[in-house]
Amino acid sequence: MSLLVVGSIAFDSVETPTDCRENVIGGSATYCSYAASYFTPVNLVGVVGEDWPAEHTALLASRNVNTDGLEVKAGEKTFSWKGKYLPNMNDRETLEVNLNVFETFSPILPESYKSTPFVFLANGAPTVQLQVLEQVENPKLVVADTMDLWINIQKEDLLTLIKRIDGLVLNDSEAKLLTGEENLVKAGQAVLDLGAKFCVLKKGEHGAMYFGEDGCYVLPAYPTEDVLDPTGAGDSFAGGMMGYLASQDATDPASIKRALVYGTLVASYNVEDFSLDRMQQIERDSLDQRFAQYQQMLSID
Repeated sequence: MSLLVVGSIAFDSVETPTDCRENVIGGSATYCSYAASYFTPVNLVGVVGEDWPAEHTALLASRNVNTDGLEVKAGEKTFSWKGKYLPNMNDRETLEVNLNVFETFSPILPESYKSTPFVFLANGAPTVQLQVLEQVENPKLVVADTMDLWINIQKEDLLTLIKRIDGLVLNDSEAKLLTGEENLVKAGQAVLDLGAKFCVLKKGEHGAMYFGEDGCYVLPAYPTEDVLDPTGAGDSFAGGMMGYLASQDATDPASIKRALVYGTLVASYNVEDFSLDRMQQIERDSLDQRFAQYQQMLSID
């Protein structure tokens, strides 16, 4: 089954303690779509300016990402972000944000996209995510991502969104902010009380927590020694998770658990280089090999 991904497409300028890159391909929908493409065809919806290179679109298309939903606005500029990572590689400072075309993004789904069974609403304004829900037709699974900005300035719209989706993905600090609970177990349960059928709390190098009707479990991150750039790790995680579920046409608890592992493994590759550079060097078999290593790592005799 195919996957619909709606979200930001951007230029990123990233500085880490060891290196830096200027104006590389980024954005939540970009990372998510590329990660999902290891498993299933992707229908992408986003907006860019006329400064967006055609080769970036060609790169996505080469990964079986349908770009019919990519809007190019003449005379305008693509969303851009500039950030600097601190020595611990977990914390970062945003140095510059230029929303440009993304500020007025109002997604319009091509007719061929509307019946896509699996839907991921990548990080973006809840009002925009709700617009997408008005256009999709009987999806099998809808999952959304969010961030602290939307919790602070569009909380009521976010609460409306949560009641209309199946799953919510957010990081641990965002879960605390959304629910007012400092304990992550209580925070995860509180997200379910808001209406989500399940939620996934991303904890960076410490893995992820899952909460659903079938219970709670914790998955560690894959031990990655060379972390060069964490940008897009959470989006790659979500893309791997949703891509796997779409490939299996499954939403059962066992499939979701395997999907979370694949999401973890895609993210582990993503952080090993800047932008999409490391992910361009692997294929699905690399993920399957790392999956076997992950299983062995968790095995207890």
